[in-house]
Amino acid sequence: MPSAPTDKFDGLLLGMAQECEGGVQEMLDVIFSFLARKTDFYTSGMEEKAEKLVMEKYRKHGESARKEAAAKKARNEEADRKMRERREREEKEQSEEPKICEVSEDEAKKIEEEEKLKKAKPEAEKPKENGDSKKKDEEEEDEDKGKLKPNSRNGADLTDYNWGQTLEEIELRIPLGGAYRAKDLIIEIEKKHLKVGIRGKPFIIDGDLLKEIKREESAWVLEDKKCVLINLEKEMGKPTSDEQKKQDTLKAFMAQHPEMDFSNCKFN
Repeated sequence: MPSAPTDKFDGLLLGMAQECEGGVQEMLDVIFSFLARKTDFYTSGMEEKAEKLVMEKYRKHGESARKEAAAKKARNEEADRKMRERREREEKEQSEEPKICEVSEDEAKKIEEEEKLKKAKPEAEKPKENGDSKKKDEEEEDEDKGKLKPNSRNGADLTDYNWGQTLEEIELRIPLGGAYRAKDLIIEIEKKHLKVGIRGKPFIIDGDLLKEIKREESAWVLEDKKCVLINLEKEMGKPTSDEQKKQDTLKAFMAQHPEMDFSNCKFN
């Protein structure tokens, strides 16, 4: 029998995680407390099998999490490399100055005479096609100025951060320029506004989003104390109802586990 998709419980579990101020440790304590109080997980006479089952699931999902983390790290390193190359290129262009060469008086006269001869040539002798082509190229260059080139993740590499997107989500990666703790950061995710910054410093990001996102299903994490990774879930043009989603998820869970006693549970 094929296993049921687990991501349909993400809304319910995310809500639980947000209520657990103690982080993963508190969330695990809540889950195993629920199993102890509301199921026969610990009293069915198969304790060894239950413990083996827990370790089996831990290893299974741990392996997939490590693979995904490794793949994401590779993508992030590639994005960082491109950002560094871009900054280095911009710094090099800014540092380059026109070179001034000294010439003798005779050389200066010769150059001046050559310039006069060029100007004296009839304009009709100049190839019209080349002039038109040059003008067209200049117009295209003017049109391209100010436009961002998309990166490999269907996003853009900006000066202070980079981003990519899929049909379902937007992923932002913001290097902090130093090592920080989560409590040193100010991160506010609203339906159409995003703020990211370090306490006591100007915001790195403080602006409106082009479209509304699912605030409750969006999240952020601090990687290696040096970079903030933010995932924004798109609305996809559909209305959302968190309460309805939680109820539907809960009903599905209860239907799949008739052996559990939910009579004393209170749900909002």
